Amino acid sequence: MHRSITDVPGIAVGHATDLVHLTGCTVVLCEAGAVCAASVLGGAPGTRETDLLRAENTVDRVHAVVLTGGSAFGLAAADGVVRFLEARGIGLETGAARVPIVPAAVLYDLGVGSAGVRPDAAMGEAACRAAHRGPVEEGCVGAGTGATVGKVLGHAGAMKSGVGSWSTRIVGGSTVGALVATNAFGDVLDPRTGAVLAGARDPGTGRLVGTASRLQAVGLPSGPRLLESTTIGVVATDAALTKAEALRLALAAHTGLARAVSPSHTSVDGDTIFVLSTGTRAADALALQAAAAEVVTEAVVRSVRAARTLGGVPGLAG
Repeated sequence: MHRSITDVPGIAVGHATDLVHLTGCTVVLCEAGAVCAASVLGGAPGTRETDLLRAENTVDRVHAVVLTGGSAFGLAAADGVVRFLEARGIGLETGAARVPIVPAAVLYDLGVGSAGVRPDAAMGEAACRAAHRGPVEEGCVGAGTGATVGKVLGHAGAMKSGVGSWSTRIVGGSTVGALVATNAFGDVLDPRTGAVLAGARDPGTGRLVGTASRLQAVGLPSGPRLLESTTIGVVATDAALTKAEALRLALAAHTGLARAVSPSHTSVDGDTIFVLSTGTRAADALALQAAAAEVVTEAVVRSVRAARTLGGVPGLAG
């Protein structure tokens, strides 16, 4: 096992990274099609095709999921993924054409690099060309290139984050993997000790301040801009799931996010998790739900441990 989301059969991951303008996108390809659901629990999301994924709606398979920087502008990256898949004859057969189904979610990274340069269709296509089934590169790549955490004191007090991935195998042999781009308003915690790993710092001393405790004691300072946060991710498994079951798994995966990010799911985050089911293997529902939470927690932690200093924002990887 690579201990990443690509351990799930049928899943490939590709990043496109712009280290000049500090933005990028990540594509999770499932070219053979996968049952998909999404759970949006943050109050400020930016998404594409999530209505299609509701259990009562007709289409039940997607061909890729896009995680991207660039705020709402970055949704354009999904157009390049659609173009790439169409050229390979992949998509929903409609009679007149095969239409690739590509949900997407964005995070806000415009304040870190160049606000005028965002992921576009060409970057989405480049991420597809880079996709592979080997170990997933983590840290300041793809959708995590401009990601930061701990924004209660503004950009000057934030820390660098990025992309993280992890996987596990459960009873019966099913694999569950996650890929997360962490761009949270809150801090990332060590789930074993509760200590802050990366988060808001006092701009003067550099000391971690603890976002949740500061908010409760002092409130939100007037300086920081809001709506600049969001953690987005994908959980994949080779267990057979219906759309309704996939949604339940996405909700369980959010508990893993809550273990690692404090506070999470706030009104200024757009926290969104997609679930992909690529296989036909039977699996215990409760074991799947426990595993989904575990791999999301570990992916979030890895996203900050692997992040290096970029754009003047300090990272744990130096």
